[in-house]
Amino acid sequence: MAEPNQRRADAAKRAELATAAARAEAAAAQRQLDAFVAEAAARGLAPEPLQATLLDGRRVRTPLLGWYLNAARTVAVGPKAEFYNLVTAGSPLARFTGVTPQPATPVLEIGRGGRDGETGALADFLARSLANYSR
Repeated sequence: MAEPNQRRADAAKRAELATAAARAEAAAAQRQLDAFVAEAAARGLAPEPLQATLLDGRRVRTPLLGWYLNAARTVAVGPKAEFYNLVTAGSPLARFTGVTPQPATPVLEIGRGGRDGETGALADFLARSLANYSR
């Protein structure tokens, strides 16, 4: 049986490796978002006002602009390549006051681990979004 100190060291090492992997994934995803925004600008695709979806399903306004990446309009990219998850909690007044989602850490796979909704590679969502906004 491993010593408690060895188990603690092993757990710390696993956590360190997971953090490094998440950082590398975020950096790779950010490069894709940067390329998307550059291509959208090159094509003259203007960002649109973004809405968020509250946990109860209501859509509310936000002060954000950007491009939606999925059909449900719950994931978006801002004009400075910020990544937004637009499903959020809100107070009962949110339908009147709106909400201000904060940028999230970008990921290479949208909807990873989810059983409902759209899932897939970020690159596929970005390509599809460019095609949809170019129409």
